[in-house]
This record gives sequence, structure tokens and C-alpha cells, in this order.
Amino acid sequence: MFATEQTRSGMAAVLSGERRGFSSKLLFAGPAIIASVAYMDPGNYATNIQAGAGYGYSLLWIVLLANLIAMLFQALSARLGIVTGKNLAELCRDNFSSPVVWAMWFVSEIAAMATDLAEFLGGAIGLALLFDMPLMAGMTITAIVTYGILLFERHGFRPMELIIGAMVGVIGLCYLAEIFIAPIAWGNAGMGMVTPQLADATALTIAVGIIGATVMPHAIYLHSGLTQSRTVMHTEEERRKVLKYSNWEVVIALAIAGMVNMAMVMMAASAFHSGHSEVAEIETAYHTLTPLLGVAAASAFLISLIASGISSSVVGTMAGQMIMQGFLHYRIPVWLRRLITMLPAFVVVAMGVNATQALVISQVILSISLPVPMIALIIFSSRRDVMGVYATGPVVRSLSILGASAVLTLNFVLLAEAFGIPIPFFPG
Repeated sequence: MFATEQTRSGMAAVLSGERRGFSSKLLFAGPAIIASVAYMDPGNYATNIQAGAGYGYSLLWIVLLANLIAMLFQALSARLGIVTGKNLAELCRDNFSSPVVWAMWFVSEIAAMATDLAEFLGGAIGLALLFDMPLMAGMTITAIVTYGILLFERHGFRPMELIIGAMVGVIGLCYLAEIFIAPIAWGNAGMGMVTPQLADATALTIAVGIIGATVMPHAIYLHSGLTQSRTVMHTEEERRKVLKYSNWEVVIALAIAGMVNMAMVMMAASAFHSGHSEVAEIETAYHTLTPLLGVAAASAFLISLIASGISSSVVGTMAGQMIMQGFLHYRIPVWLRRLITMLPAFVVVAMGVNATQALVISQVILSISLPVPMIALIIFSSRRDVMGVYATGPVVRSLSILGASAVLTLNFVLLAEAFGIPIPFFPG
């Protein structure tokens, strides 16, 4: 995507000191807002509903942990694009051998398809429930609307950022309303955020699903691409200013995304945990919410789900294009990319697979594929020959390795549990 001359001149005026004030900083906002959509996609709805309904507030610590890891890696991804002028996939292509590049691309494409499965199905489920239409009809409408929004890319990045930002606002407002409607046990919620616990193997599976639904592989690739040629910087002082604005945007955008995720879990815990702990599907959650919290709460739930599905499907397609172009130096038309990535969702529905279960499984796939971009990002962001003076220091490097290790450990435990291998200190 490109910037209009007006946007570029505005950014240049801010960097040179000619324009000041809070409103001028908003010219640099956008990449983290688009990336944050990945942290509020329908996969989050599926895993968060299961977490809240089945385990109350006790898995909120996982949501908080995942959000903190996400903040760190999105900030590193944005930094990579700003400093190098290349995105993560391009750096992988330039620095790794061909077999490694092809393997990374293949894993990333599988992750992109799993992502789009969750996003596409979520939007379609919301439309089908809200307007009482067949799921296939909801999927068709979601496909048309998504493609229509993607056409705005030709007008530069600002129109797309405004559209996505508006949808993020809708999601946030809907869950702000849910928090006021649902009777939240704030003391229990506070304890759940700071008390790590996993009650059983199912809780572990949901925890890994939450990690996969929150820290997204395609968002890590995408963020570096959104910042790589966004601003023209003539001096190192200007580059430092852009990095500062980027870091603040990441913190604010992902903090909002984290609060939305916590609100999802708290709403499910409040409404379903006592008496309806078996609720594990989006459709069941909607039908159960109506008698428990009223039509307004149920409608807000679906409106936020539709906004989430459509916006995250748009972002997923953008990321898929960037991944293919970066790894393979090849770009396909948007309509073809949209067609390829949405086909698995139509196949799942045609086969009669439970939609919500498909969402949860897709998040586990994402979590397993996540180490690929995480490890690559840690490598490049710490290399002085790539980042120069902006290479990560020992503290940030240690935190990123710790975050990646946490994800890798959870993935290993999940795979061991799936194959019946006992793991000490973890519930069986």
C-alpha cells in the first residue's frame, strides 16, 4: 500500500518539527490498529467462550500473558520494517537457504489458511444468526463484503486503516456494553489474571488455543510490511521519532485488543460458568445469552462477531499476499487469493463439521506454526548487520526468547497430551 502526497507531506512536517500536537501524531497511527484486528478475530471468540464457560475467570492469566507476548513481538516486527525497509518474509528469503525458505513459506501458508478459516466462519456465523439465514448465505455475503473492502487498497493505506479502525471501534463498544450488562465478579477476575493455573488437560488445550488465537503468525509478518515503506525518513533522529510513535501505537492498540479479549472471557464466565458451563459453541452462546442477559447483549455479541470476522478476514488476505510476495517474490491477484483462502471454510461447512470446533482447532494449528515467525523475528531483530544500532539489547532479547519459549513449551505439552505422552507437572 502507498501513502498519498498529502499524507506524506503531513508526516514530513511532523518529523521536521513544523507540525506539533497530539493530532499530528495520528498520521503515524494505523499499522498497529490493523495488526490488532488479528487479536480480536472469531478464533478468539471460540476459545474465550470455552475458557469462560468451562473455567470461569481462572484462565484470564493466559489471556494477559498472550497479550504481553503479542505486544513485544508486534513492536519488534514494526521496528524491523521501519529500520530495514523490508518485511520479515523478505528478510527470510534474503538470508536463509532455499529449502528453509520454502519450508517456512509452506508452514506460513497453512497458518494463513487456518487463520482465514476462523475469520471467515466467524463472520458468516454472526450474519447467519443475526439475520436468520443459512450459513452458506452468510459465507457468501462475508466473501463479497470482504472483497469490496479489499478494493480500497488501491486508494492507499489511509482509507483501509480508517475502515479497519471503525470496525475495531464497533467491537470495542459492543464489549464495553457487554461488561455493563453482565454481572462481573471483579475480585475473581482480578485473581484469575495473576494466578497461573490449569485445572486439567482440556484447560491446557484451551490455553494453547488462546495463545494461538492471540499471538498470530500472519500479524507478525504483516506488521513489518505495513511499516517498511510507510514513512520517508531522512535522518536518524526522524527514524527514532517514528520508532517512538510506533511503540506507543502498539501498546495502545494491543492493550485495547487485550481488554476486549478479557471482556469476552469475563462475559462468558459471568453468563455461562454457573449453570451453563457446557456452552462451548458460538451459536449456543448466542441462544443462551438471550434469556440470561437479554436481546441487547445477544445482539451486541453478534454485531461484534460480524465486525470481527469481516475485518480480520480482510487483514488475513493482506497478510497472505505479503507472505507469498515476501518469501517467493510472487504476487497473485487479490480475488484469487481471496478465493484460495476461503475455500477451506466452504469445504468445512459442506462436510457438516461443527463450525465452532473448527475454529478452536484452527487456533491450535496457528499456535503450532507460530514459532516460525517468532524465531525468525528474534534472530533478525538482534542482528547488528541487519538492524545496526537498533538491534535489540540483552533485556529485550531475553524477554523475546522467554516469550517464544513459553509458546514452544505450551505447544510441546499439547502435542504430548494429544499422543498420550505423560508430562510431569502438567495435568493429565
